[in-house]
Amino acid sequence: MDLPGYIAINDRKLKSEVKKILRMEAKTLAFPLSKEDIVSVSIVEAKFDQEENMAGLAAPQIGISKKIIVFEAPDDKKLKKWRPDLTQTMPKTIWINATYTGIDNDKRADYEGCFSVNDLAGDVSRYYKIKYTAYTPEGKFVEGEAEGYLARVIQHEVDHTMGKLFIDYLDPSECMDITQYRKLRKESLPKADF
Repeated sequence: MDLPGYIAINDRKLKSEVKKILRMEAKTLAFPLSKEDIVSVSIVEAKFDQEENMAGLAAPQIGISKKIIVFEAPDDKKLKKWRPDLTQTMPKTIWINATYTGIDNDKRADYEGCFSVNDLAGDVSRYYKIKYTAYTPEGKFVEGEAEGYLARVIQHEVDHTMGKLFIDYLDPSECMDITQYRKLRKESLPKADF
């Protein structure tokens, strides 16, 4: 399958008409999914699967303006070294029309990067605990609560379907080069095998 490339808001080579998909609310899908929507789901999943270091992907990031996300929060020792708030895990999950709300006003900051914002990272404040709702591609309704890293990943991906990027939570002066972030992050952690 020939997969689409990423759309980055700060990619000067892309025309603004292409990038505007990142700033608009994506289409809410109806069930049962159409053949076209099923193909869209498979494209988003395949793009996610081709990456080695990706927490999640939303359809608009690859030019598909539909409320489709795929993500995971694996039980991974190396990831836990970088994300000590990884207290809940979830295998690879595909959701349609996902939403979230904060359970309370407890927000915590942690660094985020994104394929839709080339080479930048920032310390983003997000709800520590959320309630979520979504549908599986088969149309089954799911709801629950998430906290910590899992909640952060869900919020980040759902935001993409609403036209919002992590940089929207930051003052431009709070963004940093991704290599600078990785260096600072590594220095802040206890000695570990990276």
